[in-house]
Amino acid sequence: MTTTRITPGAATASARRLVEASTGVVDAALRSAAALTEGGRRIDDHQVHVERVSYLATQVRAAHELASYAERLAQKGEPDWRQATMAHAYAAEVAHALGSSVEASWEEFGLDEDDLRPLRDASLRAELRAGLSDARLRDLGREVIASLGANNVDLEDETATLTRDMAREFARNEVAPIAQEIHREDMLVPDSLLQSFSRQGFFGSSIPEQYGGTGMGDLPMIIITEELSMASLAAAGSLSTRPEILTKALLAGGTDEQRERWLPRIASGEELVAIAVTEPDVGSDVASLQTRAVPAEHAGERGWRISGQKAWSTFSGRATVLALLARTDPDPGSGNRGLSLFMVPKPPFEGQHWRYEQPEGGVMEGTANPTPGYRGMHSFTIALDDVWVPHQNLLGGDDGVGNGFFVQMGGFAAGRLQTGGRAIGVAQAGLEKACQYVTQRSQFGLPLAEYQLTQHKVGVMATHTAAARQLTYVAARSFDTRAVEPAMAKLLACDIAGEVTREAQLLHGGWGFSEEDPVSRYVVDALVLPIFEGVKPVLELKVIGRQLLARAAREG
Repeated sequence: MTTTRITPGAATASARRLVEASTGVVDAALRSAAALTEGGRRIDDHQVHVERVSYLATQVRAAHELASYAERLAQKGEPDWRQATMAHAYAAEVAHALGSSVEASWEEFGLDEDDLRPLRDASLRAELRAGLSDARLRDLGREVIASLGANNVDLEDETATLTRDMAREFARNEVAPIAQEIHREDMLVPDSLLQSFSRQGFFGSSIPEQYGGTGMGDLPMIIITEELSMASLAAAGSLSTRPEILTKALLAGGTDEQRERWLPRIASGEELVAIAVTEPDVGSDVASLQTRAVPAEHAGERGWRISGQKAWSTFSGRATVLALLARTDPDPGSGNRGLSLFMVPKPPFEGQHWRYEQPEGGVMEGTANPTPGYRGMHSFTIALDDVWVPHQNLLGGDDGVGNGFFVQMGGFAAGRLQTGGRAIGVAQAGLEKACQYVTQRSQFGLPLAEYQLTQHKVGVMATHTAAARQLTYVAARSFDTRAVEPAMAKLLACDIAGEVTREAQLLHGGWGFSEEDPVSRYVVDALVLPIFEGVKPVLELKVIGRQLLARAAREG
């Protein structure tokens, strides 16, 4: 079956109508779920349904942002057939998934026939079918393959565009040539790359200029992350994650003296940051942390002694400071109100095991956890025994006692946003690698690129990556640690990175399973994305679900 290619304007208009219909239905679903869960207070009594609604709401929001991007291009007099077609396709896919989900779980959604009526409109259903047309997705796939999957979307921001050019050149020249070796040999990021990274100002992209950063903001930071992650998730794209988390915490809750001391050193790369929050028996339930910090003195100086264990502390061997969350209130019932955030200095160490004996008598020891992917930084389990930290390194000083959870969660919101950028970078890498391979490989007398199924798969891969990209960019443009968008961007982009890289691997056939080919690295790297900075189920329930249901309850 063939179809006539429709204009960008018609495709964008169809996308908008589908998005509006889906928004109406998902809003009704959120109101019903809010009533069911008492505004989110009883989420744990309805986890399966809350996860379902949270994910659908995230997809609808991504469809809205992709359609909005296509509309802005048209308003500028630069309509783009590819972007409009992807907006229509993704809006149709989401509308179809939403309608099917409601029909399959009718009692759980608690809607009536009128609520679903917008998606049953005959003209809308025709637009839905057109958006999901096999022929149109193949047409899209052919165009994407012809461009080798290149990402040259209009960033609508001059600074971001210049930043992308700089970061792309750096990634291609400095990172890509060594990325596969770092992965296969499980090497640590070389000092030469860290120094080049620092000279480019990448550590300080969202640190205000008054503290030695470039002050470019969150969108350029995401663009840098995306481009570097295309070359290597661990050895480049993730280098800014931990500094970004501590930076946001310092800006939100640090004292003036702490900002003036730490931020310039983070921006310059003089201080390399690791995060020490997770514990061997405590993952996402941060309020249950057991590592203790008790008031102490050393040589007449006021401070704290910290004892306990931390797990999955990425880059903590090479790092020179740990942003460590510890319990300062011995009462277990204090929960998250009993936690404080400390900046714990340490010397840098190479290798997969390190031990630091402080002059003040404390001991820290770290052992790397072997991982199938995300190699280049090493993630450590750390034992701390009576480690001395001066009081000036308690974030917020006296006012920071018991406030660590809240400033750390704000930092994690930045980490989630940055992870959205990492994920679209990995997805883009998979898309481009697939496009390159299918143009070079022939089977049964034809290049793989000439087969309908190849074209269709690439069309879908490009569409999903575009949706994740626009959702992440919007979250970056209006970043707020209290907003739900960074979590939505992280949730969707990480899933899409996994899907796209697996499809890319399958298009490579047997060679995709070889460690000699970077596509196998993209697949194993993508596995970690839905886990860190908030494991997927917790993100859906405790972050996105809670915020959406509370908002729906307030708005009635």
